[in-house]
Amino acid sequence: MKYTSSVERWGVFELSCKGTAEGNPFSERNITAEFVSQSEHKTVAGFYDGGGVYKVRFMPSFEETYRFTVSGNFSGESYSGEFSVTAPSAGNHGPVRVCNTFHFAYADGTPYYPIGTTCYVWELQSDELIAETLESLKNSPFNKIRFCVFPKSYCYNSREPRSYPFEGTPVDGSLVNEDNVWGFTPDSEGNSWDFLRFNPAHFEHIEKCIYELQKLGIEADIILFHPYDRWGFSTMTPEQDEFYLRYAAARFSALRNVWWSFANEYDFIKSKTVDDWERLAEVIVKSDPYGHLRSIHNAGQFYDHTRPWITHCSVQRSPEGTSDWRRQYGKPIVIDEMQYEGNIQYCWGNISPRELIKRFWEALCRGGYGGHGETYVGEDLWWSHGGKLKGESPARIAFMRKVLEEAPAGGLKPKAMEWDELCAVPEDEKLEKESGYHLFYYGINRPAFRWYHIDDENTYSAEIIDTWNMTVEKVGEFKGRFRLDLPSREYIAVRIRRI
Repeated sequence: MKYTSSVERWGVFELSCKGTAEGNPFSERNITAEFVSQSEHKTVAGFYDGGGVYKVRFMPSFEETYRFTVSGNFSGESYSGEFSVTAPSAGNHGPVRVCNTFHFAYADGTPYYPIGTTCYVWELQSDELIAETLESLKNSPFNKIRFCVFPKSYCYNSREPRSYPFEGTPVDGSLVNEDNVWGFTPDSEGNSWDFLRFNPAHFEHIEKCIYELQKLGIEADIILFHPYDRWGFSTMTPEQDEFYLRYAAARFSALRNVWWSFANEYDFIKSKTVDDWERLAEVIVKSDPYGHLRSIHNAGQFYDHTRPWITHCSVQRSPEGTSDWRRQYGKPIVIDEMQYEGNIQYCWGNISPRELIKRFWEALCRGGYGGHGETYVGEDLWWSHGGKLKGESPARIAFMRKVLEEAPAGGLKPKAMEWDELCAVPEDEKLEKESGYHLFYYGINRPAFRWYHIDDENTYSAEIIDTWNMTVEKVGEFKGRFRLDLPSREYIAVRIRRI
């Protein structure tokens, strides 16, 4: 047995043991470990990693000494040991949790505001393209990225991935071309997979990519299923689905920056019913001992986000309904798809950067969080393969993120002011009263002036924010009801704070 003798809090403890490789170790053998410290007691399932090696991973939540005992039918030997847990390193705030009902924070209490992007199969590209993607992310405002475990077959997604999740042989990728716009081939004729034998190298590579994201402070929003398939992964049997989920949970859940997205556009996966999704959710809930964030993403019909296993709403819509969704579901609203900045032929991928930025600000001021995507014509689309960001929105998203992080901690909520304006204030009523923070956003409207009135007792500073040109202009101090002259331009915000 080999194992880590010391690990930081919310880091990954890993032990590996030699065992039998006879038969099918993935389905016929098992390994688990029981971890005990003064404050924590968990039993964690491990996995077969190929080559006669079995592993268990564990994420400790306390700075204590842990003892562990290994069991299972993988070997005739018995194993036990102990390890110490040290303080977390700089930048390690633990996994993200729901906080203040509609928002998020890391386990150590540090606020987390999701500023996400979509890049479906970036991690299944060449080493060179992956390195380019990570460099782009390093210089971007994004702290969350959505991507798939399974490869994707869709418009602008005709190439074969670098690897496959199971042992077997894929159908000839040359049979698929851009005329097959929607990419659905659920019969997947020609594929030959053993759905009870994983390809450990495929999962090991994804783990390395998740670790690279972790170094950049980026959450990995892992899409477990999707409909855009020509290999047969979207039409596995219920037993095969569950087998895959248990393996994915055993491999990934000890990484603190993991989120579970059960599906991209769940309602396009016609082989699964709502009962199926509920059953699959139960598998992850039982298999993930750390309770990572969980969501399911829609195409047309919203899933019932009131279901207790869903921690936050992952939405494909424009942001106008954000305030209503907050009231309806009582959970954080993350609009992972608001359409994408780009110029491809489809309406979902050719909105202007100004429109995308408008949607980000509107989602923010309605108490939710928007998501980015980029689809400019070229060999590699960011939305699918990654590479370099070409658009004008990321710099403006970074500017918005700075404004958000300067607001009182804990997130913003919508507040009814004048009937024709959008206003956000701190979610916490005490902070709202103490700070007097009000953020108004006017989008495509271009008022030459507005009247404001917060209260009659306190003095307030006012600033005009140009969300497109990324400027902040201080315009003075005011008390009672006051008028501000505005620049008669689109995409203007006004920030008012108590002095």
